[in-house]
Amino acid sequence: MNYVYSALLLHSAGKPVNEDNVKKVVQAAGEQPDEAKVKALVAALEGVNIDEVISKAAMPVAVAAAPTAGAPAATEEKKEPEEDLEKKAEEAASGLASLFG
Repeated sequence: MNYVYSALLLHSAGKPVNEDNVKKVVQAAGEQPDEAKVKALVAALEGVNIDEVISKAAMPVAVAAAPTAGAPAATEEKKEPEEDLEKKAEEAASGLASLFG
């Protein structure tokens, strides 16, 4: 994952995403770069418009998060009776007590 982050960081800084730059970023993060992973990442990103990919990836999230005006509210959360909550709290407390003898 650090390799992908390094490519995104280089892109946002306006630097070319190439093997040398990716290695430098990974090393700066405190890792020893894996040559195969660096080469695979750079080869996979060749010819890819990163800005376009990011905007397409972010679009469904923004659309899905926006509620529609006329849509009914989602199903209401089921509330557990207060007795059940007290019983669960007691069970949790007894479980913790067994940890300490």
